[in-house]
Amino acid sequence: MTGSVRGFIPWIAFAVLSGTAGWETGAITAVLLSLALLLRGRRAGQGLDENVIELSAAVFFVVIAALAAVAPHSPLRDGVGALSSAWLAVTAWGSLAISRPFTMGIARRSVPEQFWGTPQFRRANNVITAVWASSFTVTALATGAVDIADPHASLATTLIQIAGFVVPAVFTVRYQESRRRAAAQAAQSGPAAQVGVFTQGS
Repeated sequence: MTGSVRGFIPWIAFAVLSGTAGWETGAITAVLLSLALLLRGRRAGQGLDENVIELSAAVFFVVIAALAAVAPHSPLRDGVGALSSAWLAVTAWGSLAISRPFTMGIARRSVPEQFWGTPQFRRANNVITAVWASSFTVTALATGAVDIADPHASLATTLIQIAGFVVPAVFTVRYQESRRRAAAQAAQSGPAAQVGVFTQGS
């Protein structure tokens, strides 16, 4: 499983469970998953910049779990799907705003260190992070619109949220493949062709 998809496991679990088992169960499960992923990363020697999404998940779901426990019938319950996507959008756009796209830490797990500071490497991560951020933004808006139209349309909001992960994930894979093909072609005529290739750790 690629690093980016693994980092989103808590969010996907919450999207599914909050619409079936309830938002408190979904939030608690997401907290446990995000903490487990953070612990796994730390044991593997990964820095926090390699686990931005996991760290963001831990913070968000601790708050949601606490809110669900204190006020299980809070009005936020029906809009928590849109809220989670909005939080992800803020996380992704924020990482771009400070010139540290969250995908960069993931990419460093497998890209040789001598390429980390190159313009090509940064450009590739800016593009991919922007796609994820855009997807989260659209998902938040779409989920919010459905919640307003029908607060009980849990299946529809769950499917929208899942699509919000699948679409950018597919883009990432295809973008990687296109860059690898371009690098392979360039390698036939010059050195350092792999500089801008974005690959993710397993």
